[in-house]
Amino acid sequence: MKRSHSQPKAKGLGARAAALNVLQSLFFSERPLHEGLEKFISKAGMDPRDTAFARAIVMTVLRRLGEIDGILKNFLHKGLPVRSGPAELILRMATAELVFMDVPAHATVSSVVNMADSDHRARHFKGLINAVARRVAAEGKQIAATQDAAQLNMPTWAWQLLEQSYGESAARGIGMGHMIEPHLDLTCASDQEGWAKQLDAVLLPTGSLRRKPGGRVEDLPGYASGQWWVQDAASAMPARLLGDIKGKAVIDLCAAPGGKTAQLAAAGANVTAIDLDPARLSRVRENMQRLHLKADLQAADARTWRPPAPVDAVLLDAPCSATGTARRHPEVLWRKDFSDILAQAGLQHDIIDAAAEMVAPGGLLVYCVCSLAPEEGEDVVDAFLKRNKSFAREPVTPVDCGGEAAFVTKAGDLRTLPCHWPDLGSLDGFFAARLRRTT
Repeated sequence: MKRSHSQPKAKGLGARAAALNVLQSLFFSERPLHEGLEKFISKAGMDPRDTAFARAIVMTVLRRLGEIDGILKNFLHKGLPVRSGPAELILRMATAELVFMDVPAHATVSSVVNMADSDHRARHFKGLINAVARRVAAEGKQIAATQDAAQLNMPTWAWQLLEQSYGESAARGIGMGHMIEPHLDLTCASDQEGWAKQLDAVLLPTGSLRRKPGGRVEDLPGYASGQWWVQDAASAMPARLLGDIKGKAVIDLCAAPGGKTAQLAAAGANVTAIDLDPARLSRVRENMQRLHLKADLQAADARTWRPPAPVDAVLLDAPCSATGTARRHPEVLWRKDFSDILAQAGLQHDIIDAAAEMVAPGGLLVYCVCSLAPEEGEDVVDAFLKRNKSFAREPVTPVDCGGEAAFVTKAGDLRTLPCHWPDLGSLDGFFAARLRRTT
């Protein structure tokens, strides 16, 4: 019987060492998670089995961090001192394997003791690590069964925000959605049904394709020829709110990583894509070349840049806390707090005002954020409409989002949550408002 990557042989020490390096980069050096994954796993030269196992450990630790720390508190009443180095991370990894990944206890315990012994700080605690790992193997699952996983696996500030904004039931649904490995969502330039068959994917109500996670994206049919691009189903919806844009001038503000730029270009728009970061814009350029799509890419500050003349439509995917992406980036809630949301909201007010100046009379402005916080979504739009009497909401309808009435707020905005689509595998949290310039 073929073993899955969640049940490695005891010799998987290299994969575990790679996972530990990623977690140290994140927690100790405060480097972005994607950098650690790329440096220590994707480019580490491991075989596919070890690569998958290392990534699974990292993501399980981050998705189950609250539960893991809650379990370890039963056996580490005083915690571990700073001088223990990665000892706590090693125990978090052990708990992830033993409780949530069903790795054989002997493989995990032996490996984490070896990892501790190889670090000059953690080796002084390898006896404790051995003892705690054995206790977790014996009692961890029983403790986990009594935990409030949905609430534990997000920081207190995030739970309170979600409960106050959407109610306890939705907050729990969001928490449960964060614990599930997300599917791979794709946007096709054309022939969605045909590519759904070739990619063994499901065609979602909103038009995106969804396939099970696993394997290299670059190896899938149609990648090299530029037939589709990776884009969460929620992220693909705001661009569609612009309607028929063929032949129209459209500005994509804060364009990187470029999924929406590709959507606009594929729909036949004359696209100008603006982003502050030249390096991120270079990635957009590379993707557009692979997709055989054209857009005018300009590195500029959206607050000060202006087009030669007002345009038919502006799509603004504003910088935000990115709390809506916690399914794919489970570290995001632990690395932020509510003050970050308020700080971003100030920037969003400035950028939406700038975007409004680019829209011609009768044109559309779609404002969106991948945030779960109303302070970055609904509140920004409400304040904007009070300041700008020349704009009015053009309500989003279920027809605009695949017939999904649950995605439409009472005010007529788009609001997706990770508790939506539980039978389809969830989706990211996103907000979008469609605003028409009336004068």
